Amino acid sequence: MENSLLILGIGNILWADEGFGVRCVEALDAGWQFGDEVKLMDGGTQGLYLLPYIEDARRLIVFDAVDYGKRPGEMVIARNDEVPRFMGVKKMSLHQTGFQEVLACAALGGKLPESMTLIGVQPEQLEDYGGSLCDVVKARIPDALKVALECVARWGIACSLRTSPAGAHIGSGVLGMDSYEAGRPSAEQACRYGDDRFLDRFRFDAISSLESGQVIPAEQ
Repeated sequence: MENSLLILGIGNILWADEGFGVRCVEALDAGWQFGDEVKLMDGGTQGLYLLPYIEDARRLIVFDAVDYGKRPGEMVIARNDEVPRFMGVKKMSLHQTGFQEVLACAALGGKLPESMTLIGVQPEQLEDYGGSLCDVVKARIPDALKVALECVARWGIACSLRTSPAGAHIGSGVLGMDSYEAGRPSAEQACRYGDDRFLDRFRFDAISSLESGQVIPAEQ
């Protein structure tokens, strides 16, 4: 499709700042509306399942949290051939490995988007399970959206402020950022990082099981 554009947020919202990319595409979908030639997508951690969408896109914008070794909240913009390189600066999770593979497969098939922009932010916290974005990272969402909208305008693709509720937009429901943050149990009620007493025992049992060829019963 002429002027087709995929705007993709990748990451895992369950691990604090890892969810930056997804939260950006949610905010964009909630605030702006586009024509049929534009697809906004929560790519999560889907990896190679994203390949058909990448191959169908003439242009690509990706939001993501990437560990560049910079100050928390600092943004880095990569374009075109720089995108795969920046995605591999320091892998934080499996989704980044998967997305590098997606780009490599698309390139191998000669179907890489002709224009690509990565809008990345340096995370502050990645080990808070069930946590939301840290304040310094959340504060960069408007800046990230501004960069994306500038790309859209430069490519001559129409968009406008949303004048009516988006309905079942990306991020609606219990996993939307507001509901997700409001519904989080206290630290006393829900483990944040894992109980070392359990984790140490699990590691010991797992190693023992592998050495003996036994399977640990589920109730243990």
